[in-house]
Amino acid sequence: MTIYKRSRQPVHPGRILSEDILAELKINITQAAKMLNVSRKHLSNFVNEQIDCSPDMAHRLAIATQTSVTSWLNMQHALNIWREQNNANCFDDVQVFNSPVYDTV
Repeated sequence: MTIYKRSRQPVHPGRILSEDILAELKINITQAAKMLNVSRKHLSNFVNEQIDCSPDMAHRLAIATQTSVTSWLNMQHALNIWREQNNANCFDDVQVFNSPVYDTV
């Protein structure tokens, strides 16, 4: 089985919010935090890529940007997968399941 591995890191959803939405609309972090009903510190941590996009944040962003919760979570999910595939952990000790059930799939 071939595993597809992205070579380039996906963009953090906080950067998308900051550069593509807030900057274009000339909305600062304080204003955006009030509009999203989150703390300024929380939103700052998000746009500075210090925290991930939670389902709650994705829901707030979807409402504010008239997009979908799924789109925000998919951005985060792509980044999480990239991080995991590029982390320093070694899984050489993980074994393949050898079962007739998996041979037919």
